[in-house]
Amino acid sequence: MSALTPELKARFEKEIAEHPVVIYMKGNQLFPRCGFSARAVETLKPFGPIFSVDVLAEPAVRDAIKEFSSWPTLPQVFIRGQLVGGSDIVAELAAKGELEKLVKG
Repeated sequence: MSALTPELKARFEKEIAEHPVVIYMKGNQLFPRCGFSARAVETLKPFGPIFSVDVLAEPAVRDAIKEFSSWPTLPQVFIRGQLVGGSDIVAELAAKGELEKLVKG
């Protein structure tokens, strides 16, 4: 059975459309519950506000976001409506000076 219900699909589409930077993560921005989520948040913080969703607080979201994006791991970072990837990719983009361009549009 699919974890991605029509309601969750609509929710993800809305969140991603309404916020320039969205991260589906373990924990929240103040208290990340995994090192990868913490690293992604710290990398993104200098570039403006982040909308975050704690997948540990919402188990249905944890499975459904992976199906929605076809990306198997967390965190998942969306910038301007597009999946960028996880913490390693975000850190790599920041190191290359490309992350700010993506966030700022």
